[in-house]
Amino acid sequence: MASPSSEDAFQHSEGLSLNDLESLPSLRSRSASVSSTGSSGRVQLRHRVAQLMACVEDISSDDEIHEEVSRTLDEAFLIWGKKLKDKWQEFRLHLVTWNVGTASPPPDVTSLLQLNSVSPTTDMYVIGLQEVNSKITNFLSDLAFDDPWSIFFMTVLSPLGYIKLSSVRMQGLLLLIFVKHVHLPFIRDIHTHYTRTGLYGYWGNKGGVSVRMSLFGHTICFMNCHLPAHIENTEQRLDDFEKILEMQFEGENVPSPLDHEVLFWFGDLNFRIADYGIHFVRESINNKRFNLLWEKDQLNMAKKNEPFLKEFKEGPLQFKPTYKFDLYSEVYDTSEKKRKPAWTDRILWKVKNLSEVASKEGEFPEEENLISVTLNNYVSHMSYGISDHKPVTGTFKLEMKPLVSDPLVMLNPEGEWSAEHDVLIRYSAVPEFPSSSWDWIGLFQVTFRHMKDYVTYAWVEDDEISSNRHSKQVYMSASEIPKAGGEFLLCYYSNNLQSIAGISEPFQIQPSRTPVEKDLPEEGSSWLQKPDNPESSGDSEQRKGI
Repeated sequence: MASPSSEDAFQHSEGLSLNDLESLPSLRSRSASVSSTGSSGRVQLRHRVAQLMACVEDISSDDEIHEEVSRTLDEAFLIWGKKLKDKWQEFRLHLVTWNVGTASPPPDVTSLLQLNSVSPTTDMYVIGLQEVNSKITNFLSDLAFDDPWSIFFMTVLSPLGYIKLSSVRMQGLLLLIFVKHVHLPFIRDIHTHYTRTGLYGYWGNKGGVSVRMSLFGHTICFMNCHLPAHIENTEQRLDDFEKILEMQFEGENVPSPLDHEVLFWFGDLNFRIADYGIHFVRESINNKRFNLLWEKDQLNMAKKNEPFLKEFKEGPLQFKPTYKFDLYSEVYDTSEKKRKPAWTDRILWKVKNLSEVASKEGEFPEEENLISVTLNNYVSHMSYGISDHKPVTGTFKLEMKPLVSDPLVMLNPEGEWSAEHDVLIRYSAVPEFPSSSWDWIGLFQVTFRHMKDYVTYAWVEDDEISSNRHSKQVYMSASEIPKAGGEFLLCYYSNNLQSIAGISEPFQIQPSRTPVEKDLPEEGSSWLQKPDNPESSGDSEQRKGI
């Protein structure tokens, strides 16, 4: 007689008795061939859980079957726990490229940054600008202070919980990276670089700037480029990009851009639409038949023919060419030159394929790719008219298996904080943490803009007051604590890693009971005195490594 199917068993599970429970192992084996994925698998699992719950009521700790059921449940929990542990993490990235034509920032960038989007919160903003005003007076001023564009984006993003993680500038090229506070301890090994290609490599009006990092243990590189203009300079553009790839991070203990797990390449790449005349191009655009122009796009053609470009991916060009427009309009160039429209502003990416690398070396890959990139949105923003280029944005989802899941340093404020007394910080580090006497802990407002935007700080060695096997304590003087109080957080900065190794949860500092204008330090109010004042030290900024 044929044994009943697992589905029949589930249908009669409500009537299962304690004696029937002994048949569960065989039932499990009979249903092993049934797929456990998809909706049908989930239904079956729910039936089996209901079946088990009906029996558990009749099991006592003295029953022989109790031990077997407990062991089986333990195995199930271990399998589920492993699945949770191995679960990949989603990381959302919004990337902007914009040739701003020496203009000042616009009044509003809500749509550009998708600040009103109903989609999941962005984890990181990457903003690549070209032709930022680099006249000598502006450039020298920007060397001493943050440039207007950096200040503008910090003003917009810091109230939303983003910090400027890194930036690099080469004349008119500017690359800014902002990230949510919560991710800071998992971003390490940050390096920046720039390569000039203008005037045979002596001038930085053209070239590339890069920021690379380790994100949850995965190597990521962002490269913002401005390549030579004009339709006849395709070969020069390709040669310059090859040079940039070769020279970025040259001589540093850092992988080349192509050796990163993920490389994003974007900017005013200046590739044009070949062969077709201006009337055909404009007519195709007016009729929204962009696909008629794709095959003659110089970058598309180069990707088919140039081996070093073949692994780069790009979303479909389903938006109008982004160059060249009359200012503050959506009208293509009406000047005497009447430039032919082109998709000059682009965003591409490349994921290093471990399988292909292994096959080229005649080996089997030890593991499959642990990170993937999905493009969710690739659009231009026609409403911005401050330059003759329209900005382009790409919204990406990175899915990765975190190789780093715990911060190197855990820290928190001790007790109630106020300006009435000295305060304590307790921190602990993992055994392999490369600490330095130049490490410091900063006190920041929760809306801080960048790593120099601290209220005060303590050297982890100079201001240490106690230490044991598990943790250490440092102090901050009452005179340095904000008297108005408010919401703050602590960050541990690692000089060796040049990044934040730990961040505390936000906490409250109680306002001083003494009016601020009359709040003079009383004699003996600080029960510990700092050995020196770091702010007055000429090398304090150099020592802090930022």
